[in-house]
Amino acid sequence: MKSIISFKQTGVKPNSYQPNALVQAIALLSLPISFLANSHDMLPAAPQSQPILFTNATVHTVTNGVLLDSDVLIADGKVIAVSKDLELTTDPAAALATAQQSDHAQLINQAELISQAQIIDASDKHLYPGLIALDTTMGLVEVEMMRPSNDAYEVGFINPQLEAITAFNPDSEIIPTVRVNGITHAQVVPQGDGLSGQSALVSMDSWTIEDALVESKKQFHLYWPHVRWLSKDDDKRKEQLADLEHRVAKVFDAFSDGQRYLLAKQAGKIDKIDLRWQALAPLYEGNAQLFIHAQSQQQIEQAIALAKQYSFSIVIVGGYDAWRVADALAEVDAKVVYNQTLALPKRKDEPIDLAFKIPALLKQAQVPFALGFSSDWNSRNLPFAAGQSVAYGLTKDEALQSITLDAAKILDIDDMGAIAPGFKANIILATGDILDPMQAGIESIYIDGRKIDLNNRHQQLYQKYLKR
Repeated sequence: MKSIISFKQTGVKPNSYQPNALVQAIALLSLPISFLANSHDMLPAAPQSQPILFTNATVHTVTNGVLLDSDVLIADGKVIAVSKDLELTTDPAAALATAQQSDHAQLINQAELISQAQIIDASDKHLYPGLIALDTTMGLVEVEMMRPSNDAYEVGFINPQLEAITAFNPDSEIIPTVRVNGITHAQVVPQGDGLSGQSALVSMDSWTIEDALVESKKQFHLYWPHVRWLSKDDDKRKEQLADLEHRVAKVFDAFSDGQRYLLAKQAGKIDKIDLRWQALAPLYEGNAQLFIHAQSQQQIEQAIALAKQYSFSIVIVGGYDAWRVADALAEVDAKVVYNQTLALPKRKDEPIDLAFKIPALLKQAQVPFALGFSSDWNSRNLPFAAGQSVAYGLTKDEALQSITLDAAKILDIDDMGAIAPGFKANIILATGDILDPMQAGIESIYIDGRKIDLNNRHQQLYQKYLKR
């Protein structure tokens, strides 16, 4: 998030420096180049205008297991029905004759939709719900090493008023290269230290920020203070630990200030608006979640103590040691976004494959969790990270659920992440297992019933160099 966001929200004006004519000319000339570098040319799909009936598919419903040789009807961006032989109920009169009194209208409407539907034969193919990538910087970072195209960070330790969605670029070249692996939605998360701001869930096919935004509860992000590497020097080590203690105290002080501000506002005793504490109000009122980025047991225990003090609804992001404190997490109904599936162990005396096993350990400990992949372009590997967890204890159904329905539940969204009536028609049509990079074979992807363009920069370059 560029610093201009802070200027607007705090009311602080930039300095009065005026660039000379040469600087202005260079800036103007560079604008077309920067826009071209940071935007793709794939057109977003038009809204669904005709019902679609997928027939004879292997349907991975997530909510009702795997259904063989089944049909899925979608219309107006929603899943209407999932059953066998739906294509046979195309006669409204026949539907009326066979229906019971309670479901006359539903079956007649369903038959009318099927009679108008585009039929897609999915024999020997699979239907999966669209994948949800949690904890990404999608649309905030274009080229990591180019500071002007990296808009994920903001200065300061307490910035709950900042919204990552304001810096989201729906035309990012990265988006088409990620969605081609089945990712239909991504959580766009601000980076930083301390309270870094608010995240949002976005669609991976949109014209504008407003088109992309998916309505959900407010999501605040707190990066819990930690020391990356403790020094072997005793004096330096003491300094590091003292600084860590100071930063943890600063976190607790911030939430104390936020609570006092809310109480004063409710009592009508606020003379000057503070956008930081005003933004935090939904968290104290139970209308928002606090995503706490923490890996170690000590960090997670401190985060739980914070949640208990203010009755916050929390999600632990990272959660490397979350399985060790399952009972404490259950006390505050905490959920986990585990993002270390393809990582190395964090301690020298741990098994080399511990990070791979942690999803199964979380499942065994009955900790509600979803898998995330904390990156921008690399978040395309989310389904393969889920596949890795299958080799280390999760079932295929559990792994798929961890990046679909469970990811939606983490965000308190109840109509995404499954192929079931009433759910959004976010659907992947593939010839194989989408958790396996060698046989996924994704043929088409639908977001809200819209068939999206799977062309992307990688594919364009591949086709180009085939002709060399």
